[in-house]
Amino acid sequence: MNLVRAELERLSARRFVQLMVVLLVFAFAVTAATTLAGSHKPTASELNSARQQAVDARRSMETTHQEGLARLQERSPTDTSEYFADCADLDPVRQERLPIAADFLPGVFSFAEQAESLLYFLIAFLVLFGFLVGASYIGADLNSGGVVNLLLWRPRRLTVLAAKLGTLLGSVLALSLLASVVYLATFWVIGQSAGLPGRLDGDFWGSLGAVHGRGMVRVLLASALGFAIATLGRHTSAALGAVAAYAVVWELGGRLVLQIIDARRPDRLMLSSYIGAWLSGESRFFDPQLCAATAGTGYCSGLYTLTWGPALRGLVALTGGRTVLAFAVSRRRALI
Repeated sequence: MNLVRAELERLSARRFVQLMVVLLVFAFAVTAATTLAGSHKPTASELNSARQQAVDARRSMETTHQEGLARLQERSPTDTSEYFADCADLDPVRQERLPIAADFLPGVFSFAEQAESLLYFLIAFLVLFGFLVGASYIGADLNSGGVVNLLLWRPRRLTVLAAKLGTLLGSVLALSLLASVVYLATFWVIGQSAGLPGRLDGDFWGSLGAVHGRGMVRVLLASALGFAIATLGRHTSAALGAVAAYAVVWELGGRLVLQIIDARRPDRLMLSSYIGAWLSGESRFFDPQLCAATAGTGYCSGLYTLTWGPALRGLVALTGGRTVLAFAVSRRRALI
């Protein structure tokens, strides 16, 4: 327990951590101030006009769908064009979201409509925060000899390393939860006072909670990954260099090579695809190779799906593998 308390004090005393917290607060303040300045409480006439436009938009969708059905009945049996294949997708009943009044109120902040996108921004910042803090926390100690000094007091490498990792994850999670509450509460107040709250029913809060839960998992994984890479490289710059090298060599260069050789489902080989699929619950990608076998025989969308389950397994395998390797290497490696 004394070790954890000591690590918590060391983590909170680091200037880099304090600077990142200040930047986090500054980013939140700028986002909230910008939103507040660009929003206003809609008048009754604006609301009535927006509601009528939403009704007209839904009616237009229904008319387009009915016209598509009429053409579908008149087509020849041999016509398999893409238009007719997509006709069912025009059905308003099958749409994930229909036009609402908030869509026709420019300059009015709607909490229900924009909270999820704002939450994604928060998660992205917290992921960056967790990765950088995790890398600098262990990297600076290894490079400066702080870990060696700590081992003189508690001469068990794996215990010390586990205490550092546990303290890091617990602190990042606590800060992330606090930041999330303050962040969403701020924009809820803006929606109530200078915009529209929107429809805040059980489905909305359930969906927002699911996104937030997946985001917190991603923040913890990013923190652990930064910690593990910096431990392996014995320096904070090792983690930063590894991320930069991966982004340039594989996400950009590798993706280009895969496109040149017409590889099948290249997005399944990209870490960014797994991150996106985990945060959103599902991601769809286009691969023209999927339609090669059905060329000339009918409509083919060329889409394939990556769901949150495989995405989570891939992210956990990557982070867990690097963390286990970091502990194994640290157990035998000389620290001086």
